[in-house]
Amino acid sequence: MDSRKNLNKIKDELDRDEEKRLSPYACSSRQAVRRKEEDKIVKGHRQNFSLDTDRILHSLAYSRYIDKTQVFYLIKNDHITHRVLHVQLVSKISRTIGRLLRLNEDLLESIALGHDIGHTPFGHDGETSLSRLSREYGLGYFLHNLQGVRFLEKIERKGKGWNLTLQALDGILCHDGELHSQALHPHKDKDFHTLQKEIEEKEDDQSIDIFPMTLEGCVVRMADTISYIGRDIEDAIRLGFINRSDLPQDCRRILGETNGTIVYTLVEDLIKDSLDKPYVRFSKEVGEALKRLKEFNYKYIYKNELIWKQTPKIELMFTLLFERYFNDLEKGNETSDIYREFLEGMSSEYKDSTSPAGIVRDFIAGMTDDYFLGQCQKQLIPQIKLTRL
Repeated sequence: MDSRKNLNKIKDELDRDEEKRLSPYACSSRQAVRRKEEDKIVKGHRQNFSLDTDRILHSLAYSRYIDKTQVFYLIKNDHITHRVLHVQLVSKISRTIGRLLRLNEDLLESIALGHDIGHTPFGHDGETSLSRLSREYGLGYFLHNLQGVRFLEKIERKGKGWNLTLQALDGILCHDGELHSQALHPHKDKDFHTLQKEIEEKEDDQSIDIFPMTLEGCVVRMADTISYIGRDIEDAIRLGFINRSDLPQDCRRILGETNGTIVYTLVEDLIKDSLDKPYVRFSKEVGEALKRLKEFNYKYIYKNELIWKQTPKIELMFTLLFERYFNDLEKGNETSDIYREFLEGMSSEYKDSTSPAGIVRDFIAGMTDDYFLGQCQKQLIPQIKLTRL
């Protein structure tokens, strides 16, 4: 008991130290808000956002990052970026920026490690296919940032969820690194009602932009772009999609032409223009160069024919697999994998509040690339098992 009291005392001292050490614009651990208050024994010696990070790291969804596509799917190459590496890079870049801006590194880490946890197999192509099906079945748009919050709040731990802080969930919901931002200002004064309202608004209209409630959430959103922009270029060069000389000349001059140089330039510029400010921003020249480089990546990498010629096959597999699981649920086919590998042991609260189409969406969204392909082979390709008489 005495040792526990000592640990709690140290934690309280760390919380108090944040008030002196962190920027006035940072989110302190004492500001953390959860849906349900937790027993002090459960929290133990960990500060609030550190506890969030631990829970994300120990989630089943986090373990599936290892076989989730970043950009280049169906390509066997050990050196291209997968989702697990991407989130680690976002975490490192976010904490580097946050340390110099005197922000809460625990909150930065929890948002960064959890920000892509809702991604489908096959990256954005998979997300587009699942979104189309979700709308056809009356669920609204599917977006990986919305699904990330859903996994962590309503699906993990067999429907119990992890009871993460509002600030971490908000950062995951609002990370949207694909949208270009010259500057980001926190939208404060949110609560869990606001979080749910923003989720519903995005399900109805995916084009609306929502902004993080903390400066830490803004940093992760910027770091997401910083992490993937140069890394995707290196992967594309390694695979022969583009040559380094193809990069726009002005972008090469301002940002550099290698991932290391691009990351360093963007991080340093963001820090210099954001020091002691209630917002984060790039300088005008660097921000405009970054926008042009994103446009280049979109045209010559993400829309490259070598990737897109596989898209119709991905769409067909998503459609057929979705229909198969949906029919299994409608017929009550409890031998189906959606029962045995997803619904078995799931809380009644989840099952009672989620439609059959929603259950299928959640099952497919959580799959790794290899598991998805294995299910397609098992469910969609005729197989005959012979037994000797």
